[in-house]
Amino acid sequence: MNPSLGALTVRSTVLLLSLAALLPGCGTRLPGEAFTVRPTLASPAAGATSAAGTTGNGNPASDTGVTATEIRIGVVTSVTSPVGSEVFSGPRYGAQAFFQALNDRGGLHGRTVRLVTCDDGGSGVGNQDCVHRLIDQAHVFAFVSGSVLDYAGAPYVSGKAVPDIGGQPIGTEYDRWPHLYGIYGSAAPRDGRSVGWNGTLYQSTEVFRFFKQRLSATSAAVVAYNQADSTRYAGQLKAGLEAEGYRVLLQTVDFALPNFQAVAAAVRADGSQLLFDAMDSRGNAALCRALDEAGVTVAAKVTNVQNWSETVRTDYASSPNCRNALWATSSSLNYEDEQYPAVHDFRTAMARYYPDRAARMSAWELEGWAGAQWLTDALDSCGAAPTRSCVEAFMNRAEPYDAHGLILPASFVPQPPPTGPTRACLNAARWQDSAQGGQGGWVTQVSSMTTTCFDVPQLPYKP
Repeated sequence: MNPSLGALTVRSTVLLLSLAALLPGCGTRLPGEAFTVRPTLASPAAGATSAAGTTGNGNPASDTGVTATEIRIGVVTSVTSPVGSEVFSGPRYGAQAFFQALNDRGGLHGRTVRLVTCDDGGSGVGNQDCVHRLIDQAHVFAFVSGSVLDYAGAPYVSGKAVPDIGGQPIGTEYDRWPHLYGIYGSAAPRDGRSVGWNGTLYQSTEVFRFFKQRLSATSAAVVAYNQADSTRYAGQLKAGLEAEGYRVLLQTVDFALPNFQAVAAAVRADGSQLLFDAMDSRGNAALCRALDEAGVTVAAKVTNVQNWSETVRTDYASSPNCRNALWATSSSLNYEDEQYPAVHDFRTAMARYYPDRAARMSAWELEGWAGAQWLTDALDSCGAAPTRSCVEAFMNRAEPYDAHGLILPASFVPQPPPTGPTRACLNAARWQDSAQGGQGGWVTQVSSMTTTCFDVPQLPYKP
């Protein structure tokens, strides 16, 4: 295989897995009642004490990874994955900024939170190495805000009953294993036997309903590669759109030599109002260039939370018309909306600890911060003697959690398989070059994500 084509294959598969995980309805929706390379390990601090025993200041060494002065938390990220260092690294930066700010304020009940990071290299073997080293050698109390290509170590994490909180559901592990708590919640049994409900997950259609109502859209194009993961995801998009009454134009391009000019011509001829895709970021940028060069405009080029970032300014530098048609939807606040105190705190911390990331700010960084907030609130509920069982009791409570308003309320209470419509909500933003005094930015398009809700069907699919 041509090396460059091999890298593209991996890159596309990675992004398609991410897209499939972020498909409407995959663990991101609210229950109705809510609205009433080699892995590298950062070593623990020299002289860190054992988790056994009790200390003189009143803080007991109450569980693995907990000492009188420290709580050790693991973060696994596919930093050196084949798709590059930026694809998966966002949540880690958000979590690191959160805990640095927390420690600067005195920590939690007199303890410093020490993050022990591991880069799994984007491979299943590397991931297993990371979780073994963090659990068996570093003796971390929990994991937080993970974002990995292949979570092959999930069975081991679950088997050791180590809480994993706020991870990005790139694969299906957060809808299968107990002790794993993805950032969007899950109503699946999570008994370790199968994904979802006996191997079935459900997508809800609120994203398509939103654009139907907001833009009066009745037609959409879906663009995919002639590759299995891509065509499968495109089929799910098509099914959701058709369930909402759209006329759908499905376009498939060659994986190695995509003819996006032909797609642009087909979109023009069809008069498609919306454009969805099942491709990687590189394919999206090329498609937008073809649209701009052909003078084709759409009401919305719809992307997902993973691509909600500042880098669209440069990624779509050669296609300004298409760039200004970019919309993103999510289950979390816009990282630019500093009117919300929690977003302001996030941006202040990022500016202080990671000023070099201003041009790469992203929704995933904000969600990494939210995951860290979730774990911290769970720890805080335990008082001065945190235990894993206490943290998991907080995670499994019936009351949905919203990370101080950063995410839509989420929970992990198992429910029967869906049988009818569900109440589902979302946030949406649009890129506008005129925003931020002409610097460009994402402008929120809803008054509130907790009230932008729809009663929509849930469509079963096999991941």
